[in-house]
Amino acid sequence: MIFYHGSKQKIDNPIVQGSNSQNDYGPSFYTTQDLELAKEWACKNNELGAVNKYQIRTSDFNSLKILDLTNSEEYSVLNWLAILMHHRALDLSFVHVHQQSLEWLKSFYININEYDIVKGFRADDSYFEFPLKFIEGQLSLEDLQEVFRLGNLGIQYAFMSKKAIKKLKFVSCEVVEEKYVGRHRNRVIEATKAFRDITNRPIDYKKTLIGDLMKKYVGLL
Repeated sequence: MIFYHGSKQKIDNPIVQGSNSQNDYGPSFYTTQDLELAKEWACKNNELGAVNKYQIRTSDFNSLKILDLTNSEEYSVLNWLAILMHHRALDLSFVHVHQQSLEWLKSFYININEYDIVKGFRADDSYFEFPLKFIEGQLSLEDLQEVFRLGNLGIQYAFMSKKAIKKLKFVSCEVVEEKYVGRHRNRVIEATKAFRDITNRPIDYKKTLIGDLMKKYVGLL
């Protein structure tokens, strides 16, 4: 199995604690199996970057404890959202106003520290507005799912444990071609346009808002 990591430099010895603790799944080593997306991520600040390539034996990968948040039969976007809210820093005024919603969302939280690898959606800082709009009740659950599908930020694999990292073997590091500079920005612009188009649709009362999901919860308080 092949994985890629977009960066500004060669990383032949990846570590779990090498990333920001406020990333989607906290401190871990973030990778993707999509080479094109890795190249875009490497140049996300409109500067040339590099793509590090790694491999792991399929048998080694399957021996690890993996949380697959993309498995819709076992998990929902609410599980992913609860994990995202757990790691991202939120404005205190937002927390104060939406305290009840955030408390309800915690019931969907999964302790990812029990896993070696987490496979899931990538939020990206510029996409963080969309989950917040859902919590505010301005975006339906169905539309939230559609925004991320249309934005196509891709699937990421977060290597969470030292055990998982040790099985990841460095292969090479290649500088990304000039044409990838600015592509990440264009992808974000497309997703933002899709978001605006969705929010400007006529209200569909058949769709599910966070208030609809919370009614039972509030009744139990």
